Amino acid sequence: MGTIADSHDVIQVRGARENNLKNVSLDIPKRRLTVFTGVSGSGKSSLVFGTIAAESQRLINETYTAFIQSFMPNLGRPDVDDLRNLGAAIIVDQERMGANSRSTVGTATDAHTMLRILFSRLGQPHVGTSGAFSFNLPEGMCPTCEGLGRTTTTDIDQLVDRTKSLNQGAITVPGFTVDNWYVQTYIASGFFDPDKPLTDYTDQEWHDFLHRDTTKVKIGKTNVTYEGLLVKVQRLFLGKDRESLQPHIRRFVDRAVTFTTCPDCDGTRLNQAALSAKINGVTIADCSAMQISDLADWARTITDPAVAPLLTNLRELLDSLVEIGLGYLSLDRPAATLSGGEAQRVKMVRHLGSALTDVTYVFDEPTVGLHPHDIQRMNDLLLRLRDKGNTVLVVEHKPETITIADHVVDLGPGAGTNGGHITFTGSVTDLRKSDTPTGRHLDHRARLRDHPRTPTGHHHITGANLHNLHDVDVDIPLGVLTVVTGVAGSGKSSLIHGSLAGHDGVVTVDQSAIRGSRRSNPATYTGLLDPIRTAFAKANGVKPALFSANSEGACPKCKGIGLVYTDLAMMAGVATTCEECEGKRYTPEVLAYRLRGRNISDVLTMPVTEARDFFTEKAAKTILDRLVDVGLGYLTLGQPLTTLSGGERQRLKLAIHMAEKATTYILDEPTTGLHLADVDQLLALLDRLVDTGNTVIVIEHHQAVMAHADWIIDLGPGAGHDGGRIVFTGTPADLVDTADTLTARHLREYIGR
Repeated sequence: MGTIADSHDVIQVRGARENNLKNVSLDIPKRRLTVFTGVSGSGKSSLVFGTIAAESQRLINETYTAFIQSFMPNLGRPDVDDLRNLGAAIIVDQERMGANSRSTVGTATDAHTMLRILFSRLGQPHVGTSGAFSFNLPEGMCPTCEGLGRTTTTDIDQLVDRTKSLNQGAITVPGFTVDNWYVQTYIASGFFDPDKPLTDYTDQEWHDFLHRDTTKVKIGKTNVTYEGLLVKVQRLFLGKDRESLQPHIRRFVDRAVTFTTCPDCDGTRLNQAALSAKINGVTIADCSAMQISDLADWARTITDPAVAPLLTNLRELLDSLVEIGLGYLSLDRPAATLSGGEAQRVKMVRHLGSALTDVTYVFDEPTVGLHPHDIQRMNDLLLRLRDKGNTVLVVEHKPETITIADHVVDLGPGAGTNGGHITFTGSVTDLRKSDTPTGRHLDHRARLRDHPRTPTGHHHITGANLHNLHDVDVDIPLGVLTVVTGVAGSGKSSLIHGSLAGHDGVVTVDQSAIRGSRRSNPATYTGLLDPIRTAFAKANGVKPALFSANSEGACPKCKGIGLVYTDLAMMAGVATTCEECEGKRYTPEVLAYRLRGRNISDVLTMPVTEARDFFTEKAAKTILDRLVDVGLGYLTLGQPLTTLSGGERQRLKLAIHMAEKATTYILDEPTTGLHLADVDQLLALLDRLVDTGNTVIVIEHHQAVMAHADWIIDLGPGAGHDGGRIVFTGTPADLVDTADTLTARHLREYIGR
């Protein structure tokens, strides 16, 4: 038998240079659990997602016909010399589960499909096949709401100003300006006089304007599609999940539309025939509305041997959801309302039931959003996936998950240009002995405060009952660091966001996506580009607009993006570096201008830490200092925002909010994506915020943050209807000394009591 390096039992990576990787070569054992560690920005994601998973998916896509490939995203070959012995890679990430308002936890996990088959076989009275119980099929959906479970009433006066004509801007829907193509279609349709005020419209004109179905009309020599304004608004905005809409569109929808539970199906989405069938007195809608842990108990009461194999699969699926800490959800929960961590765990359960083996599963921080109590159960599932004969690759920072690895790959030693090297590979035992940041911090423990700070007052919350909260009364101290904790689903976010967000002086810093195109980057988002452009303009005696890639200085071929997108008709489209500017985004004239020897493209490729040393201008330095403070010193100024992780997005927003006149900061799991060594830096930042007179409230499971807090509010005792209560308030020392909650037990173990 050959050595491990030349056998088929390893994935061989040779010469990986994607992003900041420095010609990385390594062997990763197959059918084992390998955890990739390293500080934020060290190159973990570039190696695991950008190289190994990307090449696996690209090779699989190449096996499809050209016709099928034309519908797939184009995947360029990663910058790597050689990759061997790759398996089919399945990425289980934290991306939200789409914006389809018809997708629920039940449809996303196949649990609803199994329930439908169960009710089609055992339900009394018998109403048909499994399709008769689907709210996404005509035979099962409620005809009134078409399977959405809600009806909408639209306030027409939020869409139009009746006193104006179309040419005067009567349509007030966001984006529907007079020169907009949609509005020009109404103006030129011939159905009404565009100079006539809407108040003077006849009944027929009102109908054509608001309700007319899709019609072909001729404008000049062009055939275009016409549809009534209300029909168009419903298609563009109301058919999508609210969470997926841009903030200004969401505000418009909230003003213009009233959503009410469908009166005919009572929100169940199903028609009366589907709702008439029962098993043991329970309808399929009742099952979907149950907490999953309760539904698992109900499934055990059915003993009919005719459905035994189906029931076994259903019970295993429901038990896995409970085991992974999602027992508090219900199957009718819209998929788009799940957090990134919840979405990842739902996808994970879907793969646990898969018949596939010898697959490579790739996880991105699967412990996100999990209490230490739930991390143990997550670890069990990772090991179960491995034990089915799969290769499991996990990017992770939590020591609880690092310590169960068969093999560890540590990248670093630093971030950005200071990272991209393999600093260690081997067992957890050997990692502990290694002189790497991960090895040194693996058993590092934050200490409890000797002297917690004294509150300057209190936020009083009374009778909070959002979602699963049970009329909660609690005082949140002002002027200190408060950590709100409890198992996933215990009610933490419902309590804090539901009671405090939106108040004057309160800033909420979350991990939601930052709206923006591929043009947006840290420099544009933070306002840093303005002082940079001013500095270049001043040094060269030209106008600042030249130094914007979105303005007159942009390369005319790629329009300042640096890439050219080519549509290859039936083949997959490709993005290639612009040959004219070589990806530098600007015209040669602009690139000739220098500031202290660097051109604008050079500056945008600088990491934040390097830029901080380079800029002497106060306005630029202030923003760069804040970016370093929040642990983003490794990001380059021109990195597209679309490539940032949830934790990076949150820290970028925090850097901006630190400039505001806020007095209370709410942070939701700010340790997401942070290496153990970086958590100390985050704690120092939170201390600085408090010491300058602010109140900081952190929803968090990381035990280092709990130990560092002045005050802890612990929710539970469990999740869903087993949670929603305050089980402890007090100092961390009191929690450790006197409480018997899940949090207390794990924090005691963490600090070695």
